[in-house]
Amino acid sequence: MSDSLGKLFVVISFGESHGRCVGAVVEGCPAGLRLDEKEIQWQLDRRRPVAGRARTPGSTARAEEDRVEIVSGVYNGHTTGAPITMRALNQDVDSSEYEKARFLPRPGHADYTAYIKYGGFNDFRGGGRFSGRITVSFVMAGAVARKLLDRLGIEILAHTIQIGNVEAPKANLKKVRDNAGRNAVHCADPDAAARMVKAIAGARRAGDSLGGAIEGLALNVPAGLGEPMFDTLEGELAKALFAIPAVKAVGFGAGFLAAHSTGSQNNDSFIVRRGRIATTTNNAGGILGGISNGMPIVVRVAIKPTPSIVRPQQTVDLRTITPATIEVRGRHDACIVPRAVVVVESMMAITLCDFALRAGLLPRVIK
Repeated sequence: MSDSLGKLFVVISFGESHGRCVGAVVEGCPAGLRLDEKEIQWQLDRRRPVAGRARTPGSTARAEEDRVEIVSGVYNGHTTGAPITMRALNQDVDSSEYEKARFLPRPGHADYTAYIKYGGFNDFRGGGRFSGRITVSFVMAGAVARKLLDRLGIEILAHTIQIGNVEAPKANLKKVRDNAGRNAVHCADPDAAARMVKAIAGARRAGDSLGGAIEGLALNVPAGLGEPMFDTLEGELAKALFAIPAVKAVGFGAGFLAAHSTGSQNNDSFIVRRGRIATTTNNAGGILGGISNGMPIVVRVAIKPTPSIVRPQQTVDLRTITPATIEVRGRHDACIVPRAVVVVESMMAITLCDFALRAGLLPRVIK
């Protein structure tokens, strides 16, 4: 397996869905950064099915506390320069349904591919290493990265722009800041948020699930981040985002709409704004030639519907190689999009932090 991400800010993810714990090791974090478990916990709480006063609609009944423990790399409230190890115990585990269907790969899951690649030795319970639960480690590491990016004034936001057939209208930055954290689906438009909640509830009642889309924004990113030709900024961001289970498409700026445009429509004209070079539009999504151009980085991420549904589905018995039927039981989200919002932010933060270190924008020791 390849479980590390980054060149200078290196994140190593570990753990399985029904194993003892999940966690992350962060290498390369400068010494002297003030870091408290409460700051990491705040981000982890945003990922939980119960966030603040609202429960994520259609969410799993699995109730993990996701209580972070910093095991190494922090002393007297500051990073030491040594690897930062963080973990959260898996305390609400029920593997019974997975044991029953051990040799019946669930459609849409990595059960079959993992079985083939690892010769059946993979931990299949709850999806094991391929479960959305491993994103706990992404959020842990992302919280550290965000602390470093704060020093550069870089702000990272994400919000839900679509669930099923419900699409939110385009939202300005103020609406994203003001509204996305105030509803259970993390949508910047309250009316669309209410319709999204109803759509998820309807899918749950029908024994089905929904996918959707998330928009990620990185603000105040300086021009010049990125290492062409093979470590381009959008390439590494896409790599990080595709590591999130259920992500099936990533697009920057205009994305696929650029294929329908002309050059005169798609080009972003350069101007001077308050003494700095900017562009009149942002179809490039803040990246040109694999390098940040100083405009906001805009990325949209498509999330597939949760594969675990209670409706009967066709599969194959891996022991006999004969047709079989499976009805997936257990505790699952009818839509994972709302819980993935903070994960998208975290992966963006990890990637941008790595590039900031590579560009020499962050010191090795913070005083």
